[in-house]
Amino acid sequence: MIARRRGEKIRWRVVTFIEVIKAICRLFLLRLTNSRPLVSPPLPEREADPRSEELEGSDWNGMQTPDSERSSNLDWNMPRTGLSLPSLPDVNDISNYLISKVLTADDIKPPKTLLHRVTGQGQLAEILYILRPVIYAFAMQRWSGDKRSWRPWLIGFGMEYGCRQLAKSDFKERVAGGLRGLTGLEREELGKRGWAMGWWLLRGAFYENITKYWLKGLTGRMKGKPLLDLVGSVIEDYEYLWDNFYFPTATL
Repeated sequence: MIARRRGEKIRWRVVTFIEVIKAICRLFLLRLTNSRPLVSPPLPEREADPRSEELEGSDWNGMQTPDSERSSNLDWNMPRTGLSLPSLPDVNDISNYLISKVLTADDIKPPKTLLHRVTGQGQLAEILYILRPVIYAFAMQRWSGDKRSWRPWLIGFGMEYGCRQLAKSDFKERVAGGLRGLTGLEREELGKRGWAMGWWLLRGAFYENITKYWLKGLTGRMKGKPLLDLVGSVIEDYEYLWDNFYFPTATL
């Protein structure tokens, strides 16, 4: 906000400086992980921490049955110890019960094996993917006087699409089984990057020349209609933000 008040040149200098710092940090992460692709978030979290569940739900001898496996009607309490034995699963649901207890390969793999190391064109693709926001920001600064110019948009979109294709080609050549041989974390990250390309509909020249007018027409048709009018007003509020501020999603 402060940089924007000082003028367009200062604003873009601040934006490019921030993008350079972010790229340097990501390159350090790439180096620290021995050339393994970066994921988002950098430290994937589990839905539940098994260690905390063990500490909270276990008895002094670790034999207490988890609540999820109990059946209040069929549990049997042992008279001497007071512990309860879980009931057997329904005979009609044995398959689902066994599947829920099975660990996948990713569940027992060491952290370092959850991501394959990238070399050659795979490493080049990852480095270009990290540098893409910087190059796009410099291109936006270079042609900041013409918001409808397609050159920054084509540079940024072309780099991201090229990086994606290079990475997929590298996986097909190096990983046994190709894309099917990727770990769950790698498939998830590849999917996230694919969906993230949808942000290009709200960036640069594509937004200024196409999306912006489509949104204005859409909000115009919503006016005067119950509930839809409220949605249209929210979209109009976001239009002001898209027109006047530089979002992190512009380059992530």
